[in-house]
Amino acid sequence: MTPIILVAETGSDITPGLALKYGIRIVPMHVTFDNETLDDGSFPAEKIRDYYQQTGKLPKTSGSTPDDFMKIFDEIHEEQPDAKILYLAYSAITTCSYQSAQIAAEGRDYITAIDTKQVSVGQAAVVVAMAEELQKNPQMTIEEAVKKAEEFIARAKMCFLPDNLEFLCAGGRVSNAAYIGSRILNLHPCIEILDGKLIATKKYRGKMVKVAAKLIRDYEKLYNLRKDLLWLVHTVGLQDDVRQSVEQAARESGFKEVRWIQAAGVITTHGGPAAFGMAGLSVE
Repeated sequence: MTPIILVAETGSDITPGLALKYGIRIVPMHVTFDNETLDDGSFPAEKIRDYYQQTGKLPKTSGSTPDDFMKIFDEIHEEQPDAKILYLAYSAITTCSYQSAQIAAEGRDYITAIDTKQVSVGQAAVVVAMAEELQKNPQMTIEEAVKKAEEFIARAKMCFLPDNLEFLCAGGRVSNAAYIGSRILNLHPCIEILDGKLIATKKYRGKMVKVAAKLIRDYEKLYNLRKDLLWLVHTVGLQDDVRQSVEQAARESGFKEVRWIQAAGVITTHGGPAAFGMAGLSVE
């Protein structure tokens, strides 16, 4: 039996506990505060919020480098020389990580890379589903694993709601006029991950406690999500009443299990505080 080791980036927001449980190896992305660059996940995400409040600036995010991947690839190969590596990448459209991994994989025929076309818990949903599949079928070949991973990728659905557009405006992703309009009208754009791109598809109006629950109901119906597991992600500052409202909506929609994850630095920088997101797999 040839073991298959899964690799993903910290931008997947896969927790250390989940990575340990499923044997997933995590490659760091990076966040730069002025002249200090830190590995994503190596510091509390609150540092992003505090830095913005103190300076009025957002830190800069960057993808994993070839050296980051070489380090992980070398570690895996030294520990398990016979293992195949299946790297399930953060959306290649949004970062250089996928390209970096391809550079690091040159001359290594035991590495296969696939773009999940997802970020955060959308990517996590694919990677963990693949990890569970490998646990159930340890005899799976790399060719079979690639086919199964591609099936999960095709069925993965993710969206998120920013609490407001302040961080998106500060990062140049929306205009100042759009930011001001959203504050006045209390609008929350639903941002979906479609074919690897972040696309604003629908606007919800009202308090986050209500619109987050409505998003659960709308998104489940839109994509006919599997009911065994719903992934939920939040950035720092999401209020408890929003979490409770979301969980109630998930139960009422028939989801058997929900898994909450707090976003690390990369996702927090882009989504801003008190953002909420969800991900799942559509029914086959």
